[in-house]
Amino acid sequence: MKRINSTVLLTAVLTLLTVCPAVSADTGENELAADSEAVTAGDLNSDGITDRKDVLLLQDALLTKSALSDGKQADLYEDAVLDARDLTLLKRMIPVTETPQQETEWILEPKGTVHSGFATFYGGGYEGGCAMLDPVSKDYWITAMNLPDWNNAELAGAYLEVTGELGTIRVLVTDLLPEGAKGDLDLYTDAFPLIAPAEKGKVPVTWKIIPLDTAESAPLSYKYKVGSTEFWCAVQVRNHRYPIEKLEYLNADGEYVELPRRNFNYFEAQSGLGKGPFTFRITDIYGQVVVDKDIPFTPDEIQAGHAQFPV
Repeated sequence: MKRINSTVLLTAVLTLLTVCPAVSADTGENELAADSEAVTAGDLNSDGITDRKDVLLLQDALLTKSALSDGKQADLYEDAVLDARDLTLLKRMIPVTETPQQETEWILEPKGTVHSGFATFYGGGYEGGCAMLDPVSKDYWITAMNLPDWNNAELAGAYLEVTGELGTIRVLVTDLLPEGAKGDLDLYTDAFPLIAPAEKGKVPVTWKIIPLDTAESAPLSYKYKVGSTEFWCAVQVRNHRYPIEKLEYLNADGEYVELPRRNFNYFEAQSGLGKGPFTFRITDIYGQVVVDKDIPFTPDEIQAGHAQFPV
């Protein structure tokens, strides 16, 4: 029998192993793990990418209160609840290149989105409301907003057009309705009869966000929370045409730093902002951005700015 050179045999074996890797018993598990890792976060329609189609799917599910085929995939906030926070996170995942440069990107929802829910009424909201907008002008009808749509004070100070069986009114969001379902409003006592008979107590309504009327002729304004100093500060944005999504300040290094929003409708700087004046960059829920410069630090009064969001 002809003997095979050991060097030649070893070379042949190594070549075979390189071209045809051994198949182990756990190959299936590895492939499943790879498939799992390949799932794209926020891909609600399972087309392999996260884009505006997924945003529209989630938005429609929230507005119609319908279930998604893969609700877990949409729970980006990982709190087992699908709400505006998940929609906001999903919106931020979309590549900028997907949007035409001339089109402004909305963050929470498109302008004019109509919400539905139930309206009740109560006697508070002008003083001591959770939006901390005191003093609230009696020129406005007011409402409390349900917790899901309140969304950590995102809709505090929003101006709404509310429609019921008897007509339509405009209201300012000044308070929180903790027990309300998504879409629900708790109108001021005297406002309720304008949209439905008072004896009904609870009625179906629709509502949408509209531009704040005073923003037409006045800029944004700022209120520093009582107790604010150069070492700790909380800032509230007022007279905004549309609800605020984000507040940033320009630090000493020339970088914009986002301030976390608190549920009591202030943005907090735990280490303070310094002595001022400040430059703020503000983003509304429709993705519109304005920069407001030279804002003095005036803890004892509401400080007018210089900028306002476009219509």
